[in-house]
Amino acid sequence: MNKRKTLLALAAATATTLTSSFTLTDAVAQSKEPLRVSVWGGSWRDFVADIIGKRFTAETGVQVEYVTGGTIDRLTRAQASKDKPETDIIFTTSHVGWLYANSGLYEKLELAKVPNAKRLFPEAVVSPFHLGTWSYVYTIGVRPDLLGGATITSWADLWNPKFKNMIGLPDFDPSHIIFASTVLSGGKTPKEWTMGQKRLLDLRPNIRAHYTNDATSQQMIGEGTTPIQVILSGNAYHMMSQGVKVDLIIPKEGAVLGLDTVGINRGTRNLELAYRFMNIALDPAVQTEISNRQRMGPTVTETKIDPKVSILPGFFTTSEQWRKQAMVIDHQQRAELLGDWRKWYIENVVAGAK
Repeated sequence: MNKRKTLLALAAATATTLTSSFTLTDAVAQSKEPLRVSVWGGSWRDFVADIIGKRFTAETGVQVEYVTGGTIDRLTRAQASKDKPETDIIFTTSHVGWLYANSGLYEKLELAKVPNAKRLFPEAVVSPFHLGTWSYVYTIGVRPDLLGGATITSWADLWNPKFKNMIGLPDFDPSHIIFASTVLSGGKTPKEWTMGQKRLLDLRPNIRAHYTNDATSQQMIGEGTTPIQVILSGNAYHMMSQGVKVDLIIPKEGAVLGLDTVGINRGTRNLELAYRFMNIALDPAVQTEISNRQRMGPTVTETKIDPKVSILPGFFTTSEQWRKQAMVIDHQQRAELLGDWRKWYIENVVAGAK
């Protein structure tokens, strides 16, 4: 009997050891699976990888893979792969983030798992699903060497006949020029956007080309294809860092605030690692490096911004500046209107531009 008990105990211990070994091996295998991050390409992918990704890998030992593409292209791909998500983390704009949320593509966040979330500006908590990571503006960027001495101080100046066939605009998200045109036409809210339609049609002779992503925007203004551009401030500052003379103009009506965000793919197999990555992205030291390098504003407190950077056009260090110094479009309302805006703009402005 004692021998039988001894054998049973030995068998149980062996089974426990095997089970533990399998669990540990499985955990190691999971930790070696890369974290996959959906993000824009080019310089955007590069700074996310250099500043956030490298620190994440140093702390966890887990590699990061980047799935790149334009804002709307990545949303479409995520919707198509909803049942089997191809990424774990998603960077996108604040309003397009609402389209992810409304499509059921985000995990509802447990902010207790993101300690740095307590440092977020209140306005940077965009929804229960996505959080602000950095701010910028869409405004007017110009190549002064190609304007022949002409000056721009207002959004209305884009309609100057002197600028025929000179302007570049984004076609994937026309909300900036639509809202500016609405304001110039006497509108107060995004819902009044039809007030600016005629003005947008009148802009067509001045439009040289539309760009589909950040890389194309940078290329077009860098080569002088579009000496005037409605441009994301971070792209303008990137081109300046490459030696291209670009002036960033804040129109008297204000520039349009932009806010990029981070969320977690619903159905990710790397949930805890995704939270770890998100927390690193919101760390004040990481936010400081992004702000000082990319010239985009932080979304958390306790950052240490270079004084020379903090006074740059379109750079904001507080959410109070967002409210007082920029044209702010409600993120959720912007998401609701984006489909109609894109359809009308592509059919009437892009198709009709000369």
